[in-house]
Amino acid sequence: MDFEYVSIERRGPVAVVAFDRGDGLNAMSMQLARELTATARLFYDDLETQAIVLVGRGRGFCAGRDLKDAEIAARTAGPMLARRHLGGDGWRLCKAWEDLEQFTVAAVERFAVGGGLAFALATDWRVVGENAHFRAPEIPLGLSMSWGSIPRLVNLVGPARAKQILLMGNDRISAEQASAWGLAQDIAPDGEVEARAIGWAEKAGAMPPLPARMTKKTINAYANALADLAVHMDTEEVILTETTQDHAEAVSAFFERRPPRFQGA
Repeated sequence: MDFEYVSIERRGPVAVVAFDRGDGLNAMSMQLARELTATARLFYDDLETQAIVLVGRGRGFCAGRDLKDAEIAARTAGPMLARRHLGGDGWRLCKAWEDLEQFTVAAVERFAVGGGLAFALATDWRVVGENAHFRAPEIPLGLSMSWGSIPRLVNLVGPARAKQILLMGNDRISAEQASAWGLAQDIAPDGEVEARAIGWAEKAGAMPPLPARMTKKTINAYANALADLAVHMDTEEVILTETTQDHAEAVSAFFERRPPRFQGA
């Protein structure tokens, strides 16, 4: 299958999935989300690949949802049924990667912001560069955190840290903080993150595949037992917050480089 933004390189039991929007930021457009979702589904029946590394090419892993994406603008003008379906693209993306039986590693250079953080949370491990950071600016942008990411974040860092990351969404989470909190599992020198992630994937890929896959599935089933109950409405919540005046004000302030003026409207 040919994609515009995604490529797959196979190295024995390890696959390296690289994505590149060509903008240096890897902003998550709806097309990129669909391509990455389709890529995950290519591995569902793959019994040869045992580990997958996700790499964002360019200046960083992913800068989050593309606020200038014409498809997103068109979505907001459509009927609610279509809008709700399209609004679930991010949830379907993360769920597709979380459901893989293969061991997955996100190689995070420089930044994983917003949707980029949500996407990285759907993998089993995150290897980050020494000067990389995470950030979740949804609430400062007048949006709710969606894509099914809140239970994943709470599982990794606990409820208090999850609240800190989401409510203080303009604050960067450094590589050292991410490691101490359980958000990152390894730190590598800048420029060597992909190689380090591939090294971990090779170790996982060398394990007996049957117990490895069953163990991952059991851990995920236990950790996510209540996840669907907690996030079954998160697509509707983000659609609701997209319609608010506060969200429009936050986006305008972002592009105009000024403090937003929120009114709870």
